[in-house]
Amino acid sequence: MVNGARLVLRGGTLRAGAMILRAAILALCVPVAATAACRHALALGLDVSGSVDAVEYRLQLDGLAAALQSEAVQAVLFQQPDAPVSISIYEWSGPTDQTVIQPWMALNDPAQLNRLVTVLHGHQRQAAAPTTAIGAAMMTGFALLDQQPACWRRTLDISGDGAANTGPRPQDIAPHLVPVGVIVNGLVVAAADDTELAAYYRSYVIRGAGAFVETARGFEDYAAAMERKLLRELQSIAIGSL
Repeated sequence: MVNGARLVLRGGTLRAGAMILRAAILALCVPVAATAACRHALALGLDVSGSVDAVEYRLQLDGLAAALQSEAVQAVLFQQPDAPVSISIYEWSGPTDQTVIQPWMALNDPAQLNRLVTVLHGHQRQAAAPTTAIGAAMMTGFALLDQQPACWRRTLDISGDGAANTGPRPQDIAPHLVPVGVIVNGLVVAAADDTELAAYYRSYVIRGAGAFVETARGFEDYAAAMERKLLRELQSIAIGSL
């Protein structure tokens, strides 16, 4: 769904489905005009499967907004105004349930960031399957990142509170289906004594040199975990470009 229109993928092989999904997103999401260099394209996929209740859903979106508004994250975001960070945000659950909350937006200044935060605070959950299709969520993120080929770095962030329970599975996504140079990081939401989900993400979800998994100890910790993850991602490209 793009600003309220759901993207639907049905049937076929994983490769054919990936091509259909990418084409659908490219047709529906109009990229931001390239008025400046892009130092980092960030696509963030948020888990809204059945295990995420209404309170947790709100904690997730508001937590992302809070992380983006933190002084530390803003300092890095606006460090190079001539080469801004571009961001796109979507939510996902089942194999055919991916909703684009925010198409690509270049975060040039605090006013742009405030517009994005307003979108996050105002977005309402859409009807979707309760299942967890991480592989389909990854393919959606890859399709979005295909729209930003000129960015110095491209990163997909997948947040989730459970392993995949429907296909395609993340481990079934062949390397040639991952856009060249894209890094996939993970943010898992798990109990304090749960290490299995982070291990699952490390084994099957994250991709690329330097990819990592951040952990939120429950959705109440989501904002802090997201801030840590964003700082780690954004500081690496800021330092590398000096």
